[in-house]
Amino acid sequence: MNRSEYGAELKRSHNCCQAVLLAFEDKLPYDKESLLMLGSTFGSGMGGMMGTCGALVGAQMVLGILSGKTSGMNGFSRRLFTAFEEKCGASRCIDIKGVMTGRMLCSCEDCVRYAIEIVEEMIQ
Repeated sequence: MNRSEYGAELKRSHNCCQAVLLAFEDKLPYDKESLLMLGSTFGSGMGGMMGTCGALVGAQMVLGILSGKTSGMNGFSRRLFTAFEEKCGASRCIDIKGVMTGRMLCSCEDCVRYAIEIVEEMIQ
């Protein structure tokens, strides 16, 4: 199973942010419990408020950690954000899930998949 499929599988028992973080556990300097805690408040768009998608938040965290940099990442962050919006149709959970329109743009599992794929492309 590739990393993006593994992340989609993890989504069945974790929030989107946690699924992305755990999919990169082998590359991150944190144990599973720490990653679960780190992503625990980003379910349903941070605190259930339907804001920025947790998968995108998790992907941004992974990108930052794997970059090894403590600054100068805004351009990379914007690239990730733009690529995610192109694949998922939006960046906010409320829009992705179609809460206001009744039209889902992307499933949570696909958001996780795409977030992971984008990060993998960016770090290669």
